[in-house]
Amino acid sequence: MDRRKPLNPPGSAPAPADRDASRSPGGRASDGRGNDGRGADHRGPETRKPGVAAPVMVTPTNSNTRVTTGRPALTRTPLPASISRPDAVARAFNSNTRIGNPRTAMPVTVPQRTAPVTTPSRQDDNLGLNSERMRNALVARLRVQGIADERVLAAVQAIARHRFVDEALASRAYEDAALPIGHGQTISQPWIVARMIAAARNGKELGKVLEVGTGCGYQAAVLAGVAKEVYTIERIRALHELARTRLRPLRLPHVRLVFGDGMLGVPSAAPFDAIVVAAAGLSIPEALLGQLAIGARLIAPEGGARQRLVMIERTGAQSWVRTELEPVRFVPLQPGVLM
Repeated sequence: MDRRKPLNPPGSAPAPADRDASRSPGGRASDGRGNDGRGADHRGPETRKPGVAAPVMVTPTNSNTRVTTGRPALTRTPLPASISRPDAVARAFNSNTRIGNPRTAMPVTVPQRTAPVTTPSRQDDNLGLNSERMRNALVARLRVQGIADERVLAAVQAIARHRFVDEALASRAYEDAALPIGHGQTISQPWIVARMIAAARNGKELGKVLEVGTGCGYQAAVLAGVAKEVYTIERIRALHELARTRLRPLRLPHVRLVFGDGMLGVPSAAPFDAIVVAAAGLSIPEALLGQLAIGARLIAPEGGARQRLVMIERTGAQSWVRTELEPVRFVPLQPGVLM
């Protein structure tokens, strides 16, 4: 059962007054084709969060995935030798997912249907995969597992996921599972991508959104199907460049890539109509809370060895409401950048 509670408990000190956030510490933003883009300066308040439990060591083996129960185990094909390298190994397969039986998950109820999202046609070198058929099957599974937002499902259907993974893993791209992308990170499980975006959207049209943790760029591409403008920030330089390469063929001028510390967000482009965080911290960074527009939602995993997906909705200038969703496993949210 979801538990809702105010982020600022009674009797706690109010958050500090707004102060200028004039420039993104994460660097300059650019679109998927390498063009620079800037956002107008806005103001965002700092906030204060309740204390959290002592840190628990989290490793790539217990992050960014769900753990299914009550279903037969999937038969896994061995990893090809071409990707058997220290930073992209099978241990990452159980990260960026939820924990629990997908058939009992709480649905995100958005009944309306909308026109499918389309991407520009181009020559399909999909390595023998029938991408459209497999994407349709993936969307059908997501619908059965409780994803009811047709706009999000159409966005998932429009993106060829195999283009965002190593060629050796292309045959597994349409499984509902996280896959390694190198540097101890993963491409998130399709269900968790759809769940987080649908919860953040809440049936509304989204203007400007922020993704923390670009990875290979897949979730940013899906977000581009439901939002007018997408900012996505990545702290690992190699992944930032990988995402740029993967997104460039899609020609999405409203997707802007930022290299920088995701825990600081992109204050120069705030406020955002939604924020989606693809890594788990022991608490939600206050900088991100301050960059939410009033009425907007932030969706993020939170915790150490045990994590839950949480939804935080900004209800006023100095008020937020927190709701706990299902158990998940994600890679840890870390500060700073890696060149």
